[in-house]
Amino acid sequence: MVSGRPTDQPPADREDGAGRDEEETGPNRRCIVTGAVMPAEGMIRFVVAPDGVLVPDIEGRLPGRGLWLSARRDMVNTATAKSLFAKAARRKVAVPPEFADRIEGLLLRRCLDLIGLARRAGQVVVGFEKVRSALKSGQGAVLLAAADGASDGRDKIRALAPNLPLVAQLSGDELGAAFGRDHAVHAVMTAGRLANRLLVESARLGGFRPALEPPAAPERPSQPTG
Repeated sequence: MVSGRPTDQPPADREDGAGRDEEETGPNRRCIVTGAVMPAEGMIRFVVAPDGVLVPDIEGRLPGRGLWLSARRDMVNTATAKSLFAKAARRKVAVPPEFADRIEGLLLRRCLDLIGLARRAGQVVVGFEKVRSALKSGQGAVLLAAADGASDGRDKIRALAPNLPLVAQLSGDELGAAFGRDHAVHAVMTAGRLANRLLVESARLGGFRPALEPPAAPERPSQPTG
């Protein structure tokens, strides 16, 4: 039995009830669309349930033979359109409707959960002034900025820590939800396992949603010349 497995992710089709496929060893996996071999942590694993339905194994813990894809929306759409999941599994596979959207939702949930855990552990602060204070004191490892936040505010924060990685795949409403508020634009996480995991999960999420353009700063009214 696999601990911590979400209830909406059924076990894969294994006659012996054993764990994950023995061939899935080492840090790299091969994408069934491109054939490229890449680090597994930046990919998405899928398994086939006993009823033949394809299940995204976001946490990479479900039993059964894994089918691996690059963490990108177009890869999922291509694999679905060309029946590559069925070819790789060597059996009939039912791909749920709007599959890429479902995966995006699961990845978003992972990111929000990680931020929530960091908030409860006191490993993240939110708000422009608190973030600026944390960065000035050297307490920060990962910057978080709402994708739809104003670019001038983001630039000011980035100037204080230009070398820190930036997570900018979440909207202001989504980022706010992680902090139990309606909206948030700036946050910073301290170093640790949660920050490292968020970088991985947010990168995977970024492959499933287009980058949001921050609103342009309002133009200053022109001054009369004479």
